[in-house]
Amino acid sequence: MSAKGLRKLLLVGNPNVGKSVIFGYLTGKYATVSNYPGTTVEVSQGNALIGTHNYTVMDTPGVNSLLPMSEDEVVTRNIILNEEFDSIVQVADTKNLRRSLLITLQLSEMGVPFVMALNMADEAENLGISTDLASLSEKLGVDTFSTTATRRKGITKLMEAIPAPRRSVLTIRYTEDIEKAILAMEPLLPESRISRRSLALMLLGGDTSLKSWLHSRLDRADVDKLDAIVKGTQAQYSDSLGYQINKERLTVVDRVAVQTQTRLKKPERGVRRWLGDITMHPVWGLPVLIVVLGLMYEFVGVLGAGTMVNFMETQVFAKWINPYAIGFFQAVMPVNFLRELFVGPYGIVTMALTYAIAIVLPITATFFIAFGMLEDSGYLPRLAIMVNRIFKTIGLNGKAVLPMVLGLGCCTMATLTTRILETKKERIIVTFLLALAIPCSAQLGVIMGMLSSISPMATLIWVGVLVVVLFLAGYLASIIVPGDPSDFILELPPIRMPKLKNIFMKTIGRIEWYLKEAVPLFVLGTLILFTADKTMLLKLVEKAGSPIVVNLLGLPPKTTEAFLIGFLRRDYGAAGLFTMQKAGLLTPVQVLVSVVTITLFVPCIAQFFVTIKERGMKTAVIMLCIVFPFAVLTGAVLNFGLNAFGITLQ
Repeated sequence: MSAKGLRKLLLVGNPNVGKSVIFGYLTGKYATVSNYPGTTVEVSQGNALIGTHNYTVMDTPGVNSLLPMSEDEVVTRNIILNEEFDSIVQVADTKNLRRSLLITLQLSEMGVPFVMALNMADEAENLGISTDLASLSEKLGVDTFSTTATRRKGITKLMEAIPAPRRSVLTIRYTEDIEKAILAMEPLLPESRISRRSLALMLLGGDTSLKSWLHSRLDRADVDKLDAIVKGTQAQYSDSLGYQINKERLTVVDRVAVQTQTRLKKPERGVRRWLGDITMHPVWGLPVLIVVLGLMYEFVGVLGAGTMVNFMETQVFAKWINPYAIGFFQAVMPVNFLRELFVGPYGIVTMALTYAIAIVLPITATFFIAFGMLEDSGYLPRLAIMVNRIFKTIGLNGKAVLPMVLGLGCCTMATLTTRILETKKERIIVTFLLALAIPCSAQLGVIMGMLSSISPMATLIWVGVLVVVLFLAGYLASIIVPGDPSDFILELPPIRMPKLKNIFMKTIGRIEWYLKEAVPLFVLGTLILFTADKTMLLKLVEKAGSPIVVNLLGLPPKTTEAFLIGFLRRDYGAAGLFTMQKAGLLTPVQVLVSVVTITLFVPCIAQFFVTIKERGMKTAVIMLCIVFPFAVLTGAVLNFGLNAFGITLQ
């Protein structure tokens, strides 16, 4: 029990099994998301009333094993190892019982109490999969419940069992050499919240992430003895001990799965199955992608960036908020300098809040809704399969499309998710492409709004330039960055109808994030512009950047400030260009050149800092030094090309 008297509940399971849905149901929207100490991995926490007890609920990162192979898995293992907790809910995918039981077996070896939620029961039923819950519960020795979290089925019974979890009786006896090693290691290992047997198996399996934990609790001599036992045992096998241990675990897991689960019928070839197949077809998948992008264009670009922005800007702010704010500050603030700080050309109300709320928020909100629909429908993994062959040309596999698509939401967060990629080469290439050619949601929405007011040709040229840049830069990076790509293995969920309530909750949470994280940066950006304007620094920057902006890009000098502030916040720079377009300061050709340049322009400062954290200072600086001239060169080539061929886009 925690120091505050709250019990603690951990949610543990594979990726994409519905842990976050159950977490949201238990805690509501009152949850905090923060990095786990010493890592960049985000962990969600919230409070819940379960039965008569108050709980702190922690949603741990998805894992495929508690023998860590990634930072996410290290964090989950460390939470179980170090945190005080009263219960665990293992969330499993009913369709993939074998994969989930590997974690069940490791929890059993740890000796921790838990309850199992066999989630996605509806999808398993559609596939003709039947699970004998009574038999499974008996073999595991823990309470097991069938749930469909998206419909809240089975959650009530699950909650009733959480206050009284049990330790599993599922056991395994390994080969004689491994068992002898475990017996020799157990007396040397320190006491902890998990069994010494499980610690010994982690070390035998090659877990190097435990080294620092062991050194903080044991003498060097004992650590050396443990290493000697591991090396001596490994010498008895031609394969790695980790492979041997996992193979023996799979034998037990397969036996339990076969005894408790049956397929009653072959899955029917219904509409959803047909849609699932066609969306990842190498030929027909492309028209589907075009339709999806077209619908997003209409929803985000036309409705969000057009209708909603127009109403918020011309009605809510231009006629109501800004006039009242100007009148208020004129009445109470006689000092012109301070008055302009709030309602001047670079005022906190008239610029920062107008940009953040009137221009960017409607676009961001509509994009979040559209992106949530794509997430929950199961389309994104199919997109990864469809583009796998194409991505091989740039040293990646189809899985790389996932952080890239997430980058359309927020490139900073997407940079963190590059950890799902197996090799350093892949993580570097995708981080570079995110910094160069992937616009974030707010920036993308503003750009779509700008281009939709010109012509469809402008949008096609912008998309074409980004695709060419993406694959050209990716191909060159795949040659320069050393290393080999990994194999392509991806869990494929069924096509499903998104639940509006889930989309609503996701969108509210993301808008909440936008208001907390992004709006303060708009205010900070405005203060920088205000200070630069008052100190004449803005004029000096415009003058210094004029040869590039005016002569190479063919843009007005004022666009320099949009590019400058774009480094602080990408969407803020795009919003500045949007305002110039509405004021008639940019021709259609200049609009296209400016949005291409700012899309490829340097990443925002938040993404730059995350890149330093993930890839290191040297790599981040090299990327920045490549991205800036690449963006300017691309914009210059486009400017000269459009003018040379007399393309006016009107």
